Amino acid sequence: MLDLFKVFSNESKTSKSVAKERLKLVLVHDRVDCSPKLLDLIKTDILKVIANYAEIEEDGLEIKMSKSRGENGDLPVSALVANIPLRNIKERKM
Repeated sequence: MLDLFKVFSNESKTSKSVAKERLKLVLVHDRVDCSPKLLDLIKTDILKVIANYAEIEEDGLEIKMSKSRGENGDLPVSALVANIPLRNIKERKM
């Protein structure tokens, strides 16, 4: 299983900024009712599918849950936000 915090970490970050990012992740997961384990499973599945079509650049990879207002602005809606840098697209024969 992938370590969720390793994906979002950057070795040049200070321990203060790493702790702050981890706290943000915990708060977001609590608000959207998505456990870190579930997010990790979703992330793994998404990366497997994308890897069939393109090479993924792991350094800039970022997948997180957020909460925003719906179109009518009345009910909160959970959103999966992904930033997945690609090295190149694989050639596929159809």
